[in-house]
Amino acid sequence: MLNIADALRRWYGEARTFALATVVGVQGSAPLPLGTSMAVDVDGQAVGSISGGCVEGAVYDLCQHLLDEGGPAQRARFGYSDDDAFAVGLTCGGELDVLVQRIDPAAFPHLDDALAAVDDARPTAIAQVVDGPEDLLGRMLYVGGEDTHPSVLPDTLSRQMTAQAQALLFAGRTALVEIGGDAVTCPETLSVLVHVHASRPRMLIFGAVDFAAALSRAGRFLGYRVTVCDARPVFTTRARFPDADEVVVDWPHRYLGQTPVDARTAVCVLTHDTKFDIPLLREALSLPVGYVGAMGSRRTHDHRMRLLREASVPEHQLVRLHSPIGLDLGASSPEETAISVVAEILAARNQTTGLPLSDLTGPIHAAWPKNSTLVGSGTP
Repeated sequence: MLNIADALRRWYGEARTFALATVVGVQGSAPLPLGTSMAVDVDGQAVGSISGGCVEGAVYDLCQHLLDEGGPAQRARFGYSDDDAFAVGLTCGGELDVLVQRIDPAAFPHLDDALAAVDDARPTAIAQVVDGPEDLLGRMLYVGGEDTHPSVLPDTLSRQMTAQAQALLFAGRTALVEIGGDAVTCPETLSVLVHVHASRPRMLIFGAVDFAAALSRAGRFLGYRVTVCDARPVFTTRARFPDADEVVVDWPHRYLGQTPVDARTAVCVLTHDTKFDIPLLREALSLPVGYVGAMGSRRTHDHRMRLLREASVPEHQLVRLHSPIGLDLGASSPEETAISVVAEILAARNQTTGLPLSDLTGPIHAAWPKNSTLVGSGTP
């Protein structure tokens, strides 16, 4: 639905009821991805496309029927017709599952908040129940809002939907996930489509060393947009770091001071050289990034901390430094060290202990946080 956020927000401003049709399943070859939507308002105006033209007419009719007759959200499947390639179907040979639901702005007030966040280019995720019990079909949860509103979903489902939405928001990708399926949460399995508007989080690796090559692979696997930066051009080459999205030759502190960062950014300092480390860490610890780690022995760490204090870095910033970098996994090779580092980044991001789950009690997943908002009941 985020592909037509501008039009939907305009309709919200006019308190205009509309039907929303969203691609919630793709099998084989299909022209448009999961989460793509079209919408039809009460006057018959249509925006967006879900198949590049193949099945728009049939979906338009479904939308108009739902607007005229009312009723709960419903799913429909469209596929290739062997008898007539020009019949209602996908001539590309794939299949689409489409969820069609009626949206009354008064019944879905917080969807407008989500659309406003998209318009403001703020990271936003909308978790939408696209398969499951009829009374839950079409319900949506907004992650990223500043307000907290009571949920009409069971708390366990709200927590699971939020956890999945936050993980995908962090990774910057839209995806279909499954939750429920047990007596504690929900006897039936729910399919939830998480619509995400966000860039990938950044991992900034400073130091063109073997550990940086392994860490860039691990970071990319986790969905980061990885940058490797070093001031030495002979070592800082694309050939040495094929998994990095960017390879930059520049003084680390100068590059960091000029590149965009946010609370999801991980800064990993692997340089082992005080002429790079100290100005770089002084800059990094002053920025609103999510993680700052520096490689080195404990002796190196003690020496580095002394130099940072001499450089007037305040104590409240120094406590943010993860040094020596990584968790205690007994890592020695670059690949093992990369796992150790990304494990610590995940623990820091999620504010968890990093301890074995077998040593802990209580829920495995974090509780439902305050920046999640239920945006609709799924029925008019």
